[in-house]
Amino acid sequence: MMVVRLILSVCALFSVLSTAAPAWSADDRPNILFILADDVGQEVLGCYGGQSYSTPHLDELARTGMKFRHGFSMPVCHPTRLTLMTGKYPFRHGQVTWGDFPKAEEPFTWSNLLTESGYATYIAGKWQLCLLRDDPQHPQRMGFEHSDLFGWHEGPRYYEPMIYRDGAVREDTLGHYGPDLYVRGLIEFMKSNRDRPFLAYYSMAVCHEVTDDLDPPVPHGPFDRYDNYPEMVAEMDRNVGRLVAALEALDLRKNTLIIFTADNGTPPEIIIRAEGKELIRESVVSEQNGLLVPGGKKKLTDDGTNVPLIANWPGKIRGGQVVDDLVDMSDYLPTFAELTGSRLPEDRKIDGISFAPRLLGTGQSSREWAYAEEAVLPKPGGTEPDGTSSGLRWVRTGDWKLYNDGRLFHMRSDLQEQRPIKKNDDTTASQAARRELRAAFKELELANRDE
Repeated sequence: MMVVRLILSVCALFSVLSTAAPAWSADDRPNILFILADDVGQEVLGCYGGQSYSTPHLDELARTGMKFRHGFSMPVCHPTRLTLMTGKYPFRHGQVTWGDFPKAEEPFTWSNLLTESGYATYIAGKWQLCLLRDDPQHPQRMGFEHSDLFGWHEGPRYYEPMIYRDGAVREDTLGHYGPDLYVRGLIEFMKSNRDRPFLAYYSMAVCHEVTDDLDPPVPHGPFDRYDNYPEMVAEMDRNVGRLVAALEALDLRKNTLIIFTADNGTPPEIIIRAEGKELIRESVVSEQNGLLVPGGKKKLTDDGTNVPLIANWPGKIRGGQVVDDLVDMSDYLPTFAELTGSRLPEDRKIDGISFAPRLLGTGQSSREWAYAEEAVLPKPGGTEPDGTSSGLRWVRTGDWKLYNDGRLFHMRSDLQEQRPIKKNDDTTASQAARRELRAAFKELELANRDE
């Protein structure tokens, strides 16, 4: 029954996106400020029980908006961003290396869909879907009319950053701090487009460590070191506050949907300084609800994939809501398409399911399981296997998680995944969950190894 319902809901979504008229006229479509933090797990934010850092602006967005308990990413950044832009899971794309993007998918990104429906589009911060020195016009082909993006694996992202503006390296960043420039660009873009609907995408640099493969290493900041994790969290929250204040000042707040999420969990350690060519690291451990939580980035556990997700839209989203809808990174494309009246090609199949009904207060997402996969992607020029034929993956509901190696966990009672339930020990509930999640793997056309 679960598979039948899912198929029906996906078919209904395709019908809505390809044939139905927009839910509102072009004049009152919402602006979208989409904020994707880098390397930030739920335990970092106060509104999720975090106790190690102060995040007042994000906590206020949650208090006056909607907080999702079950927002999921891939365990590392590139697969998340690939899924986010295409609405398709990474294994759908065959062999994709780090810093690569499938050419055939470029016309169908959600930024291109919104551009085609009349939205102004801009991105600032991190790109990572190519090396910009090799393809400086890539963001424009992907649907962003304007961009300010740091040179990933080319130069600094923080102090005196190397930034490409619309494909050309800027020469005005000396003495500046990267996040200040990214936020300034976003504010100027929103100000310039206050009379038309816009997509402002803040792909944050924080809270990711500095680039680790440059010779010499990127320069230290003013304290003769790199920013530590608490300092980057403070910067992340400050920037969110600046953007919200700018929307208020521009009288755009009521017609702007703000979504905040992250690309994966908190890192277990970060680079704190360079001693010559040697990079010195320190551990990142955060406190949440009285428990110490080591960073889980790169892991398929909740610490690596259950990321914060906050939606705020005055007049549309009632404040103080905490919801259990399942959302994964494939869902943003159909959600933004539905909210903006953009249209997907009729024959295009995606994995994403719109959660616009939850945002609009008309219902909940019809997603019944979420998916994530291990990153087994080769680096450019490498020969490591890709994620299409190997690698660990899971499908899950709010309560149950099944890996493709057959391990089943009851997440409500075993959040740290210490006690896998063997088939011989199945209860009626676990047997039913195993059966339904196996069916999800089949729906994805992926094998479950315990069958």
